[in-house]
Amino acid sequence: MTVTYGFNATLTAGPGLGDRVVDLLLTGLDEGSPGASEHCVVYLVSRSASDPDVVHVTEGWTSEEAHHRLFAGEAARAVVAQLDGLLAGEPVYTDYVPVGGKATF
Repeated sequence: MTVTYGFNATLTAGPGLGDRVVDLLLTGLDEGSPGASEHCVVYLVSRSASDPDVVHVTEGWTSEEAHHRLFAGEAARAVVAQLDGLLAGEPVYTDYVPVGGKATF
């Protein structure tokens, strides 16, 4: 599938809460969650090498519409609601249009 929409998000967890944020974000790959959808081509959760409470998420989607539709669902809203209590501030998002590359895990 071709990725036509994507974004990076940087989330800063409260002190010592980085592990919980990572664990919660990885549930986004569970069956029924947005990351498990065929429309989600890339879902990568990473941590800062220098600060374990800074977490990055990179997502690539078949379309912006598919992303918004799936994130309007109950599973995504539940994760976002849980994240609110773990973060030290607002996430920083950068939208992008992928032009090529590789993702192998």
